[in-house]
This record gives sequence, structure tokens and C-alpha cells, in this order.
Amino acid sequence: MSARPDILCIGSVLWDVIGRSDLPMVAGNDKPGRITRLPGGVALNIAMTLRRFDLTPALISVVGDDPEGRDLMSACGRMGLMTQHMLVDPDLPTDRYMAIEAQGNLIAAIADAHSLEAAGACILVPLWDGRLGAPEAPWSGPVAVDGNLTEDLLAEIAESPVFAASDLRLAPASPGKAERLRPLIGHPRATLYVNLEEAGLLTGTVHAGAQAAAEALVAAGAHRALVTEGGDAAACADDAGCRLCTPPRIEARRVTGAGDTFMAAHIAAELRGASREDALNQAVLAAAAYVAGEDHG
Repeated sequence: MSARPDILCIGSVLWDVIGRSDLPMVAGNDKPGRITRLPGGVALNIAMTLRRFDLTPALISVVGDDPEGRDLMSACGRMGLMTQHMLVDPDLPTDRYMAIEAQGNLIAAIADAHSLEAAGACILVPLWDGRLGAPEAPWSGPVAVDGNLTEDLLAEIAESPVFAASDLRLAPASPGKAERLRPLIGHPRATLYVNLEEAGLLTGTVHAGAQAAAEALVAAGAHRALVTEGGDAAACADDAGCRLCTPPRIEARRVTGAGDTFMAAHIAAELRGASREDALNQAVLAAAAYVAGEDHG
């Protein structure tokens, strides 16, 4: 593994606790299924997928100095992810995410990222103190940032000199946090990765489809926007126009992490030199394989 990371992944690094059932479910149901605990969080999901594409990501986040945090750091290290720039805080518990899925659909989820929010700008110290960058020599590579950061911290990133040369890739984390990304919409080097609902929240409009939503985000000032519409379409828009891709038809077996896989696959394809059209196609295929359970991730 190289001493310098290929990309920084800033945001949630936590344990995913996910219950999945093959039976239909609605609120209040109690059904048999399987419960797993896996390393997760948007930033970590992106990093894990990037590693599968032979890239070396560095995680920028926080864990507690507790058994859960130590186990999570060890798991990340075994996967080949750089963890030396992570903040380990003895006063904060390691964050968690809990979800229920049935027949490939998300029934409900709760994201407990309170420690990440409490740590705030402290997680960014390695970009200021020379380890990864400094105001006079900012990090010049790609940076994946997720919306589990507070709106204040995202606004700080938008103006910070240590991100002045960065290729910013932004993920909202969930519809409930999409509007946190508003301070970065007009950033001249930022690419947005959102689903159709999140695009609507950012623009204040209900869009007919992925293409309309991506074009609306660019019209609102976004440098570039990628919008996914479940299994129906994915679009990438910028000043040069809009590209549309239709995913293959699959049987959905899981959904948590699909958007992170799409984003990571797109970044990896572009870092390998793929054209914008090919990068979009590769991202769509990677996300479809993930949802179908074909990548064994």
C-alpha cells in the first residue's frame, strides 16, 4: 500500500447493523431474517469500494476509544484502508447505523452519527498540519465528503484554503441530510452524487426523472451532478450537457450502500482515465451488481 493515499474519504465510519428478510414487511411487522454487523458509514462504504478497484483511500473521521472503535479500526486496516489519520476520541462512543430491509427494499433506518458531529473540524487536522496538506500546500487530489458532517463544517470546507485545490466529490448520506450540502452546490470543483429525492430537496422542485434533476442542479449552480433514479436511470450533467444511462434489470437483494458503491465506482473509473460516458456506465453496472448481491461485498 502506498504511503500517500489516492483519495481522502471524509465522513461517517461506523458499524452497520442491518436486518434483512426475504419476506414482505410493513411498519410494526416482526419477521424472520438475518442480522449482520459490518463496517459501514458512507465514507467507509466509498473507501471499501475504492479499495476493490485497487485504489488506496485514507479515512478521515472519528471513532471512540472503545471496543467497538478498536474493532472497527482493525477491520479497516485488514481491508487495506489507511487509518492513521483517523481521530480516536476517548470521550466519544463509536457511531452506529441500524436498518431493516425486506425483499431488497429499505423499511426503516436510523443513523447515529452524533460522535462525528461532535468531533467537528477536529477530524480535519491532518489537512492543516502537514500530514496530508496545509493552507500553503493544500491537498490536490480527490476528496469524497459525505453529508453526515454538520452543515457548519460543510460550509467551512467550501471556503477552507486546505481544500482550495481538491477535486471534491459530495454525497448527502440520506434525503434527511441532503440540504446540508447547499453551501457546496456552487463550488467550482465539486461533483454532486444524489438520488432523485435528494436532488428535489436541493433544488426545491419535484423532478420527472434523473435527467431533469441533474440538469436542474447544474442550472442551480452545481459544477457537475450525478443523479440516480433507482433501477430506472442514472444521469450525469454539467455545462457540456447531460448523459443518461439505463441500469440492467436485476432482482434486488439489498439496498444499503448502493449509492456509495455507485459513487466510488464512478470516481475509480474517472481516476483510471475513463470518459464521462464510460465512467457513468461503469458506475451503474457496479451499483447493479451490488444490489443484486453479485460482488460478495
